Amino acid sequence: MKVLAQIHMRRQYKGASVLHKHANGAGHVGLIGCGSFAFSTIGYYLKRNFGSVLRSAMDVDQGRACSLGAAYGAGHCTTSSMDLIDDPGIDLVYIASNHASHAEYAIEALGRGKTVHIEKPHVVSIDQLIRLCSAMMRSIGKVALGFNRPGSPLGVEIQAALFSQDGPAMLNWFVAGHEIPSDHWYFKPEEGGRVLGNLCHWTDFVYQMIPSGARYPIRIVPTRSDKADCDIAVTYCFGDGSIAVISFSAKGHTFEGVRERFAAHRGNVLISMDDFQSARIETGARIRRLSTLFRNHGHEQNIVNSYRLVRPSPFAGKPCSTRYVWETGELVLRTREALEHNREIIVQGFEESAQKLGIGDQLAAKRQ
Repeated sequence: MKVLAQIHMRRQYKGASVLHKHANGAGHVGLIGCGSFAFSTIGYYLKRNFGSVLRSAMDVDQGRACSLGAAYGAGHCTTSSMDLIDDPGIDLVYIASNHASHAEYAIEALGRGKTVHIEKPHVVSIDQLIRLCSAMMRSIGKVALGFNRPGSPLGVEIQAALFSQDGPAMLNWFVAGHEIPSDHWYFKPEEGGRVLGNLCHWTDFVYQMIPSGARYPIRIVPTRSDKADCDIAVTYCFGDGSIAVISFSAKGHTFEGVRERFAAHRGNVLISMDDFQSARIETGARIRRLSTLFRNHGHEQNIVNSYRLVRPSPFAGKPCSTRYVWETGELVLRTREALEHNREIIVQGFEESAQKLGIGDQLAAKRQ
């Protein structure tokens, strides 16, 4: 599917005349952003698990919208997001466009009462984070985020093992990422750079590996040389004394893509994990070795969960809370700030931040 996705990205689609065909009757899902990830992952896992549920595909490139739509049975392809968002036949929107547009599309869709799946990063600024959380509080629609690693088979096992113990934890990530050319669109000022585009996966993971009542305040300590977005290390000191370190290296091209190595220690549990394919979990004298045939980062579980927010049978999906959307977003935004200015930053929890930034009254009203 990844090979086919690269063909999809490169070809000139000759069927672009299907741009304004009527949407099919069976589909009820909209997809905004028809790039490689949308083709190889979102469209693929939706079709594999639920059949032809895609109703409309949107991309600023007409050919890509039509190419993906034709591959996955969408009856309508468009270059206008509002064609999709205003469609009453769509109740779920997957958003996989350029990073700066994720929150903007989500806010529009939530305003129409639709449920949204927002690929990472869900925001690129504090202003977007405030407006997204405000939209969540007003909307009947639900929100899911594209942070897939904690929900992967090994991610679930790691969290369960850590949560079975008491006391502070030590967490360590080493990530070898792709080298990206300086003119890549990730580096446009409005898109948030590599911290928001890449590092957010691992900031979210360490956030979720610390129990909710033990996280705050979080002290962010950056370590960098000339660059603020790669060849860096970031240390997080959590409220309960837990410490997490993320080292992100980008020094060329790894043949098998991004490589990840994780280690953790809490109580009597000692964990090591490589590339979401193999893990060793020691609990005292007991040793468990876990492995999967291929690397499984949890993409399928993540996309299926979002679909089940609107079609729960036989299992209901789990939506993201406003608190989680805020806290994981603020953590990566403050991480980028700490690295750019090369200084420590203290992050507080949702309620305190909400009061400072003007949405505390909305939060109180929502709870009532």
